[in-house]
Amino acid sequence: MENKKLPNSAFIYVLAILSCIICCLGGFGIIPAIGAYFLAIKSEEVYKMNPEAYDNYTAIKKGKIIAMVGIILNIIVIGITIWTLSTIGWDAWSEEFVRKWNEGLEQGM
Repeated sequence: MENKKLPNSAFIYVLAILSCIICCLGGFGIIPAIGAYFLAIKSEEVYKMNPEAYDNYTAIKKGKIIAMVGIILNIIVIGITIWTLSTIGWDAWSEEFVRKWNEGLEQGM
């Protein structure tokens, strides 16, 4: 009997790595990280029903670990963002951002 591939193994990798890459964008990477994590759980359930039929279970486990790392990174970024905005406030943060943006524009010209 020929072994099959578990469903969504490549998609789990793509979502998990994408979540780690875009974690610095305000924590929006948590969306693909959670998606990859739940897809990995579903693939694990399929594997547990018939382990002899599938041969890429390690890929699913690795994708799940990368998704967990992405979730942790995004939670840290979201926590830092909330802490920063609660300590200095939105107005002070946006004024500092605009000031740094203008400095960058002046240096670039």
